[in-house]
Amino acid sequence: MPITRTDYIWMDGELVRWEEAKVHVLTHALHYGSGVFEGIRAYETAQGAGVFRLTDHINRLFNSAKILMMNIPYRRDELVDAVKRVVAANGLAECYIRPIAYLGYGEMGLNPLPCPVSVAIAAWPWGVYLGDEGVQMGVRLKVSSWVRHDPNAMPPAAKGTALYLNSSLAKVEALKAGYDEAVLLSPQGYVSECTGENIFVVRGERLVTPPVVAGALEGITQACVITIAKDLGVEVDHANLLRSDLYTADEAFLTGTAAEVVPIRSVDDREVGDGTPGPLTRKIQEIFKAATHGQVERYRGWVEHVV
Repeated sequence: MPITRTDYIWMDGELVRWEEAKVHVLTHALHYGSGVFEGIRAYETAQGAGVFRLTDHINRLFNSAKILMMNIPYRRDELVDAVKRVVAANGLAECYIRPIAYLGYGEMGLNPLPCPVSVAIAAWPWGVYLGDEGVQMGVRLKVSSWVRHDPNAMPPAAKGTALYLNSSLAKVEALKAGYDEAVLLSPQGYVSECTGENIFVVRGERLVTPPVVAGALEGITQACVITIAKDLGVEVDHANLLRSDLYTADEAFLTGTAAEVVPIRSVDDREVGDGTPGPLTRKIQEIFKAATHGQVERYRGWVEHVV
């Protein structure tokens, strides 16, 4: 999806013009994928732009960096403030926000420890990742031939830039085969997640999502949906799922910051349920959307206002 240019990007403590936000060709992260990032959204609320689960996202950024032994040279509250500063400077009511911490210029080689760590934060308008039609009608999934990382080969708990080559390979395979998104299985054959989204299935009165031991990233939207479902009186479990559990689910949907909440229409050409978004999926979509805009009193704390 094309990027819509805005005016400013925050880079290492300063707002710089969009066209001046550059890195050297010998930046370590360009050669070795040595970076961590987050995807965050801001939504228009009655009090102006509000960033959804901002502090939680910044905390996860720091956790990812810790796993990769990167020392981010800013405090968490400084990056929270920097995100708000970028949104305000660009005059954005709603936007997607991309913080990234990466190993910069000055060292080369596979030992990352001497490398300087740089941080940048960009924000721009961006629609839902899997498209409006996907949100309304559901998406078609394909189980990928590519397997999710073994946790002792690459740590899926870290939202690291290099790790997403795995997701890109699966995404391209699915798109070229005529599907909207790919499902990645763990090395043990359990459902892990999609290329950038967590998965939920509805079986009777129960909602199930894969555990982190299957290679799924702990999703922030996923956590919101679990809270919403429990508040609706729905039983929620983290449990291993087989691909056949996706085929036979009553309902299924994806969650993610970029995608939000998206129904699954089919998996490997098997319709999920009757092939249309189910009632629990629709209810969770509705509540989540209202929560992102600060319209649900019990979830107001999820929104951090820019000004």
